Amino acid sequence: MAARKVQQPARAARLTPSDYRLLAEFRHHLRVFIAFSETAARDAGLAPQQHQALLAIKGFPGGRAPTIGELAERLQIRHHSAVGLVDRLVDSRLVVRCLDSKDRRRVTLGLTRQGEDMLAELSVVHRDELRRMAPMLRTVLAELAE
Repeated sequence: MAARKVQQPARAARLTPSDYRLLAEFRHHLRVFIAFSETAARDAGLAPQQHQALLAIKGFPGGRAPTIGELAERLQIRHHSAVGLVDRLVDSRLVVRCLDSKDRRRVTLGLTRQGEDMLAELSVVHRDELRRMAPMLRTVLAELAE
C-alpha cells in the first residue's frame, strides 16, 4: 500500500474562514456517510471492511476480477491484511478464490451467490443514502470548486 504524500501549501494564509468551513462541512458529510455505512454493514452481519471488500471486488474497474494485491490497494490496506480479510470472507462463503485460466500463478477473487445477494441488499440502501445526501454534497463541492 503506497500512501499518497500530502502536498504542503506554500502558505496556510491562502485559506479563508470560508475554506475551513467548507472543508469541515465536507469532512462531516463523509463521516456521516461512513457511520451510516458501518452501521448498515453490521446490521447485515458483516464487519464494515468485509462490506468494503465485497463492493471493491464487485465494482473493480474494467469489470474484471481483482487479485488480493489489487484488493489491498483498493482498500488501502497491507497485502497480508487483505489475505486475512479474504480468508474470513471465503470461510463465510461470500468470496471464492479462482485460478486465472491464462496464468495459473494468478489468483483472482469473485463473489459467491450469497456474497452477491448480501452486497446487493447493502448497495440499495447505500445508493439511497447517497441520493439523500447528494444535494448537500453538491452544494459543498460546488463552493469548494469556486
